[in-house]
Amino acid sequence: MYPEAYIEYLAYFHGSRDFFECHEVLEEHWKSEGQQNGVWVGLIQVAVSLYHQRRGNDIGALRMMKSAIGKLSAHKEDLTRLGLDGTELLERLMIRLDEIECRKPFTDLNLPVADEALMDQCCRCIEKQGSVWGNESNMADETIMHKHKLRDRSDVILEREAQKQLRMKKKS
Repeated sequence: MYPEAYIEYLAYFHGSRDFFECHEVLEEHWKSEGQQNGVWVGLIQVAVSLYHQRRGNDIGALRMMKSAIGKLSAHKEDLTRLGLDGTELLERLMIRLDEIECRKPFTDLNLPVADEALMDQCCRCIEKQGSVWGNESNMADETIMHKHKLRDRSDVILEREAQKQLRMKKKS
C-alpha cells in the first residue's frame, strides 16, 4: 500500500533519527518516480531541516523548514493518503519553525502517523534496523550527526565533472 522507501524514511526518522538517511531513501524514490511530487520533496526537506538544526546550522534549518511547510501545505491531501494527519503535521512544523527562529535547542520531532497499519509496518522496519519507535537522537554519534561529511561522494563529483565538460563543449 505504501512505498517501501516511505516506510524506510519513517523508520529512520523515528528510530535511529538518521535524518540524512531519510533524505537519501526518499530522494531515490522520488527521482525514480520521474515526477515532481511536492509531498516527497516536502518530507525530504523536513528531514534535512532537522539534520541542520541538530548540527547547529539554524540558517539551513530555517530555510528548509519554511520550504517544507510551503510544499506540504499545498499537498495536505497527499499527506492523508500517506497515512499522516496533515493538519497536525503542519502545526508541529510551524512550532518547530518558531523554535528554529528563536534558536531553541534541538529536540526530536515525531510525525503524526494516523494509519495503524502504517505504524505497524514502520515499527517492524525499525525493529529490523535494531531500534525502537521514538528513540532520542544520539547527539554523540558522529555518523548520525555529520553523515554528509563521512560518505563517499566520488560518484557525485564524477557526475558534476561530466556535466561541466558537457556545458563547456556546448559553449565552444
